[in-house]
Amino acid sequence: MSKRVLSVGQCIPDDGAILQFLSNHFEVQLIRSPDAEDALARIRTESFDLILVNRKLDIDYSDGLDVIRAIQADPDINTTPVMLVSNYPDAQEKAVAIGAEYGFGKMEYEQPEVIERLGKFLRET
Repeated sequence: MSKRVLSVGQCIPDDGAILQFLSNHFEVQLIRSPDAEDALARIRTESFDLILVNRKLDIDYSDGLDVIRAIQADPDINTTPVMLVSNYPDAQEKAVAIGAEYGFGKMEYEQPEVIERLGKFLRET
């Protein structure tokens, strides 16, 4: 059974690259979400195994950390692991400080530590 991943704020080419990367290692279904409002609504009504949030949302360049804060602030939806998609270590550290798992950047696909990090949530048990 495939794992469900919500991808928040990525552009279409980046979502394609993320799907390709994840599909090389895990059985996943990627669901796209353009913005915080759509993402929060989906998280309330659908089940996901992992949420990936872009550092800057493609639709309006708003801060992905705000999406993570909104997820973490809501006890009804903050049970799903969240990762930030960013090449910047300082952004990753900020995301972890507000409750996210350490994520990965678009330049880090195929690195063994990233695959291992994702495997905690996307491997079949």
